[in-house]
Amino acid sequence: MMKDKRIQKRSNKAGGKLRLVRRLLLILIFVAVVAAIGIFGFLRQRKSGSDNSDPSTGLFAVKRGDLIISVTESGSIKAVKTVDIKSEVEGQASIVNIVPEGTFITPEDVNDGKVLVELDSSKLEEQLSQREIELTSAEAAYADANESYLIQVKQNESDITAAELKVRFALMDLQKYLGETAAQKAVDEANADPNSHTDMASLLEYVEDPNSGSEASQKLRELTGNITLAQENLEKAIYTVSWSERLFERQYVAETELRKDKLEKKRFEIEEEKAEIALKLFELYEFPKQVEQLLSDYNEAGRELERTQARARAQLAQAQAKLASARSTFQMQKQRLEKLHKQIEACTIRAPAVGQVVYWSSTQRWVRTKIEQGAQVPEGYKIITIPDASEMKVEVKIHETWIDRIEPNQPAEITVEAFPDKTFTGRVLKKAPLADAEDWLNPDLKVYATDVGIDGTHDALKTGMTGKVTVIINELHDVLYVPIQSVVTVEDKKICYVAGSPAQKREVETGLFNDNFVEIKSGLAEGEKVLLNPPKWTEPEKTEKQAETEPEPAETEPEQTETEPEPAKKQVEAEPEAMKEQEAEPEPAEEQAETEQEPADEQEEPPETAALVDELAG
Repeated sequence: MMKDKRIQKRSNKAGGKLRLVRRLLLILIFVAVVAAIGIFGFLRQRKSGSDNSDPSTGLFAVKRGDLIISVTESGSIKAVKTVDIKSEVEGQASIVNIVPEGTFITPEDVNDGKVLVELDSSKLEEQLSQREIELTSAEAAYADANESYLIQVKQNESDITAAELKVRFALMDLQKYLGETAAQKAVDEANADPNSHTDMASLLEYVEDPNSGSEASQKLRELTGNITLAQENLEKAIYTVSWSERLFERQYVAETELRKDKLEKKRFEIEEEKAEIALKLFELYEFPKQVEQLLSDYNEAGRELERTQARARAQLAQAQAKLASARSTFQMQKQRLEKLHKQIEACTIRAPAVGQVVYWSSTQRWVRTKIEQGAQVPEGYKIITIPDASEMKVEVKIHETWIDRIEPNQPAEITVEAFPDKTFTGRVLKKAPLADAEDWLNPDLKVYATDVGIDGTHDALKTGMTGKVTVIINELHDVLYVPIQSVVTVEDKKICYVAGSPAQKREVETGLFNDNFVEIKSGLAEGEKVLLNPPKWTEPEKTEKQAETEPEPAETEPEQTETEPEPAKKQVEAEPEAMKEQEAEPEPAEEQAETEQEPADEQEEPPETAALVDELAG
């Protein structure tokens, strides 16, 4: 039980120390805020003062004169033209050597090709031999494929020519056997209907023409002549037998002679029969067979020509594909070798332009890799930037309330923190069309990047210096103007308080304005004195009923705020003694401190001139 109490006591003691630290931190923050408010009010009062202002009385005499409308912003000085040197080596590359930052590159260095950066190329050089071997093999394969393609082209020509000759010879054989007319008729019928049978009777009619001059016609004439000859021999034999019988009856010839004549007659009868059978066999079988064979040979020769042509196309396509593959492989290996040479050359970065060497990492607040010897840089990573000091600019951020009034070629005045006594002139070069990305610290802030060029060449200006730019938007002549804090907005009206007893509220018409003064078009006269610090609220004035129901603010509240830190400090000093008696007591005290802090926070609000600036810009 005692042990648990000790542990609880230690825990309470630790919690008390933590609350003590928090209370001290709150007190310090409060003191800093009060000091900032005081400094801001002092600077604002001092800034608003002019020849016509009286800080002691808080009045400003309305002045007539020239009013310059301008916007002032600070930014960094950079070169208008810069040469960025990036790593062109694929993957990661180590920096072997690099020139010191700040080295000035002369025209002679550019002409001589001075080396600025050397990257590690050992791994790339190891790949060089292998790439050369692969290129040689690819070149040999490409040459072989090219020769094979040429051979295939010649072979296809020979095969197609031979197939065409077979077709021609088959047609000539058909024409030789049937004659040109009959052969053409047979070919046309076969082409018209490949499944139909050839009409042999009609072909015989062409063949029987003695003028056809075909083999079939000659054969038909030969067979017909054999029949005719056999018939004539038979008639002669019959006549001889008839005379021999008569002579035998009269005993003029012997019986043997008669038998001989009869045998001769019988032989001629057989020859006539054989000749007729031969003619019939020719017409029924030999002629159709020969015609079909020759026609089939012709058709087959045509189909063989088509097959030869298709085979030639296929073989030629294969040869072309092989040649294209070998050519692509050769070109790829050649490009890889050339790329490797370029990668090795890219490891040595030479001076491209005149200027001063600036490491890229030195110009950026947040960088992944610091540029130095031995650092690993990826492809495309900037290593060195070489600004052209002959033409410099200031990059500033213009608030959205002013950006519509900024135009290219507007005059500007530039001051540099390094040379506060010197003022440079320049002109607006360009403004960004879109606002910069949101700032996570202030997401409602919208600013536009704007470049302002500096006239002339100044060797003393360096990249990265801080410059303040005042862009002159307009110059008003002979106008009335008052400090911008003298104008407040009440019920959507611009109001100035003219000095008097009491102060007179007067509506005015405003015009253009700058950071300090605003043009008064009507409502005031030259020399009238206005309050520099008019009532800070811009809400509509409260009615009498609202004023009666709402409590009046304590007049001593600011004094109470100023004296609050001392009691709080005494309470903090007395805290350790109270902690010894009871550890739980700091919590109410802490709540009291936080409660006392709230009125102080309410007093932090300065005069609301920011809202007026936004309304005037609108």
